[in-house]
Amino acid sequence: MSEYKTLYLSKEDSVAVALSEIPEKTSVVVKVGQDDLAVTVTILEPIRFGHKFAVKAIEHGADIIKYGEVIGAASTFIPAGAHVHVHNLEGKRGRGDKIAE
Repeated sequence: MSEYKTLYLSKEDSVAVALSEIPEKTSVVVKVGQDDLAVTVTILEPIRFGHKFAVKAIEHGADIIKYGEVIGAASTFIPAGAHVHVHNLEGKRGRGDKIAE
């Protein structure tokens, strides 16, 4: 198992942030903040420095949580280990191009 650094502050978070490039098919141990808790995630696609990946499966429409805060909703099902970015995350704070109903 490879030792890659990640940022994962809360066990409630659904994503972690890569602090270095992580190649696909790599098993990464994600440590939860200062706790002794850890989860192992197999990365499904290359993750660039500073980008998010799912640490657990995220259902379509579910909140995506980073640093203990909701940052958006899943626009599709996101499996654990997948890159989380604009292609599968929709912001909830108003994009300006959508009209509220």
